[in-house]
Amino acid sequence: MSEIAAKYSPKNVEDKWYKFWMANNFFHSEPNEKKPYTIVIPPPNVTGVLHMGHMLNNTIQDVLIRRARMLGYNACWIPGTDHASIATEAKVVNKLKEQGISKFDIGREKFLEHAWEWTHTHGGIILEQLKKLGCSCDWDRTKFTLDKDLYNSVIKCFVDLYNRGYIYKGNKMINWDPEAKTNISDEEVIYKEQNGKLYFLRYKVAHEDNYVIVATTRPETIFGDTALCINPNDGRYQYLKGKNVIVPICNREIPVIEDEYVDMEFGTGVLKITPAHDINDYNLGKKHQLATIDIFNENATLNDYGLHYKGKDRFIVRKEISKELKEKNLLEKEENYVNKVGTSERTGAVIEPKISIQWFMKMKDFAKPALDAVLNEKLKLYPEKFVTTYKNWLEDIHDWNISRQLWWGHRIPAYYYGEGENDFVIAQTKEEALKLALEKNSAITFDTLRQEEDVLDTWFSSWLWPISVFNGINEPNNKEINYYYPTQDLVTGPDIIFFWVARMVMAGYAFRNETPFSNVYFTGIVRDKLRRKMSKQLGNSPDPLKLIEEYGADGVRVGVLLSSSAGNDLMFDEDLCLQGRNFSNKIWNSFRLVKSWNVDSSKHQTIESKEAISWIKNKIAKTVTSINADFEKYRISDALMSIYKLVWDDYCSWYLEAIKPPYGEDIDKKTYLETIAILEDLLKLLHPFMPFISEEIWQTIKEREVQESLIIASSVSEEIFDESIISDFEVTKEIISSIRNFRSEKGISPKEALVLICKGNHRLENIATIKKLATISEINDHLDENEPSYTFLVGKLEFAIPFTQTIDMEAEKAKIVEDIAYLEGFLKSVNAKLSNEKFVNGAPQKVVDMEKKKRFDTLEKISILKESLKKL
Repeated sequence: MSEIAAKYSPKNVEDKWYKFWMANNFFHSEPNEKKPYTIVIPPPNVTGVLHMGHMLNNTIQDVLIRRARMLGYNACWIPGTDHASIATEAKVVNKLKEQGISKFDIGREKFLEHAWEWTHTHGGIILEQLKKLGCSCDWDRTKFTLDKDLYNSVIKCFVDLYNRGYIYKGNKMINWDPEAKTNISDEEVIYKEQNGKLYFLRYKVAHEDNYVIVATTRPETIFGDTALCINPNDGRYQYLKGKNVIVPICNREIPVIEDEYVDMEFGTGVLKITPAHDINDYNLGKKHQLATIDIFNENATLNDYGLHYKGKDRFIVRKEISKELKEKNLLEKEENYVNKVGTSERTGAVIEPKISIQWFMKMKDFAKPALDAVLNEKLKLYPEKFVTTYKNWLEDIHDWNISRQLWWGHRIPAYYYGEGENDFVIAQTKEEALKLALEKNSAITFDTLRQEEDVLDTWFSSWLWPISVFNGINEPNNKEINYYYPTQDLVTGPDIIFFWVARMVMAGYAFRNETPFSNVYFTGIVRDKLRRKMSKQLGNSPDPLKLIEEYGADGVRVGVLLSSSAGNDLMFDEDLCLQGRNFSNKIWNSFRLVKSWNVDSSKHQTIESKEAISWIKNKIAKTVTSINADFEKYRISDALMSIYKLVWDDYCSWYLEAIKPPYGEDIDKKTYLETIAILEDLLKLLHPFMPFISEEIWQTIKEREVQESLIIASSVSEEIFDESIISDFEVTKEIISSIRNFRSEKGISPKEALVLICKGNHRLENIATIKKLATISEINDHLDENEPSYTFLVGKLEFAIPFTQTIDMEAEKAKIVEDIAYLEGFLKSVNAKLSNEKFVNGAPQKVVDMEKKKRFDTLEKISILKESLKKL
């Protein structure tokens, strides 16, 4: 047997056991005769580092996978990273910029070399950090969304969907990120309230000495105006019908059009129409066949249409043009104004709406089976509140803008054979594309065939993740996809319910005609004590690795889980990790206590040990049933709390004290062996949550073969339990606590034996345990009516402890009088409630009954105290 350290040291334990698990391939899975249990990790950005959200998400996944392993499933947790087109390309561009290099100067091929070098240097750091947390991923199966097989999966998927008529190229209004210099999807636009201004501009009516006032928040966009619009029902502007106006500064004539879309109450009731830079203006422009003028360069500086503002940033122009408008008497006034501004989720830049030719995917047909799966509960979302969110998005789904103006990612497999926008073919390889292109243009050659410059939206690869990690797109009937798919549980944040979760469900039905997982558990967002979301910008997010260094991985896992219920935000407090570390220490010290006892094979088991063993076994059985129910409903935090109380309160505080041999004596062999068996069951329950300390104690209890390791041990099975044994012991604990409180109040030594009177003809259970833990010399049912005593109630049982000579009678009288006064005051407040007809008639019956019970219990306590007072 290993030597037991005096103090538990996570540093000495965690690396040792993680290497042991890895060396023995416990995390690895291959298809076999067992039932599979599969989880795919939400792939973090390849260049990312561990943050508190990852800690929460991956701790939950590890709990689920370790538990499944112990339940006898063939558990497979697929790790991996996402290439993160926008984020990674931005980092590489900035790195090159520091060296005075532009990506356009070096070209696509050279830039990608730098991107791969960056990825190889920084990529995978986060996966190594997850190992510190104890994550038992199948590292042999680690995937990257740009791996060759995953790349081919994405391209094959694109070609297939194009051939099925779901992917098309179109000229539409898109969301342009001027910092990343790419378009982004609607779901990646975050709307934030910002303080701005409403500018009231003067548009001169053509050929008249008259002006019309137009309100706008973006005066810099006047260079793209192609019309003013009024509501035909607005009596104020009937005179403008059929006329033209002059755009300020530009001096261009534009028509006044009519449309009921215009809100007569907003601003002045006249709307400037800039079809190239506002989605609503764009729709009006199409309806009224207006010209479209794009006034911005890709970095949101003004182009040639901006006249003397050419080359200047849009926000600088906003300030400068307002001054020019004032000077030219073309600005009526300015007002402070708060509006919601679209910003890029990736870069934070203010989005610029823009007309652009992009690639799109039709979504309606894919949305229906994905929605039906949830509404029919083939796929369950936890908590259920997210069903509505999911439903609303899918019912109002738009075509997915899938192209990005980047180089890092999956390059769109469109090959151009001519100069026209539609002179292209779609194929998985350039060789295949050439064959198709020759059918269109016999003069085309391999070298003149040009591939599309754009790459696909990152989510277009990750939506295939549960399928592509098993190569299910390239080889739809391979052994692994048929065995591991569909997966069981997905653990993720609600912020990507649209980006990723819903789209994976769509892909599941599009390519395998079934949902990719059975359950989705949405974690909450990790916030600080002030309810602020943790972020680098606010500096309120602790370094997870430093937390592990300070509190141990088990301590941190317990800390993040104890306050995390599904879908609810976690108010993170470092004290929670301290609580987790203290729990580890409590477990370790209780183990050391058990192993410190000498065993006497000839000694008989005591009655109190029998009582305690019977109780703890039933309590464990009940807890197992409870935590299994919690896991079924994904109440992971509740399951941990049940185990926490079982170990700390029941096992450490009560059970071990009940069986502990008197000082200097040995423990009987039967009790010792049963205690070890009980401890092993507790370690099995703890292991998914606290893998390191549980394995350390498991392996220290006795020498074990590799195949006997805790990580692959069978979990504690559900057994029938006797509720009466558990409830009887709860009464026992309350009796002992009451006697201990009495000793503490009266200053009576714990070693001084007392007599306990159990009034009435009641059968008292666990007498031996009460005598031992409360230091009671005898328990009987007779009390001299004139003998002064301390009385107390436990449920309906009334107890008394005769006073000894050491009791200060006057102080005791004063204490009882004080207690009676307090209870009478409490009774008065309860009676006031029950005499209030509004309360009695309006409150739920349960609440009213509770108040009645309070009254009954209080009256009984007052009666007992008054009887005690008479005897003093």
